[in-house]
Amino acid sequence: MSEFERAQLKVLEERTGRSPSEILVSAALYAENSESLAERRAMAVEFIAARRYLAALSNNVNQLARHANATDEFPEAARTVLTRVRAVADRINTMLDSMMR
Repeated sequence: MSEFERAQLKVLEERTGRSPSEILVSAALYAENSESLAERRAMAVEFIAARRYLAALSNNVNQLARHANATDEFPEAARTVLTRVRAVADRINTMLDSMMR
């Protein structure tokens, strides 16, 4: 490895907080794919956040369904919650589409 390559590795180590071996392994694994390990991790974090948000919304949907069944009313709040559910589903689909490229 040349001095220049060592210097580049040191810069990457400082910027990413990853060890040199992790950087080199990641580079080897993703050499043919522009998506780095850091990008995959960021996407995983976003998926986890979307899943948590969807779980919270599901709880709201269940509460609204109970209310609707008990009173024969469809509360206006239900429309807002369902709009959010659709937005999260669209976000997840967009993330999946980007992973498939």
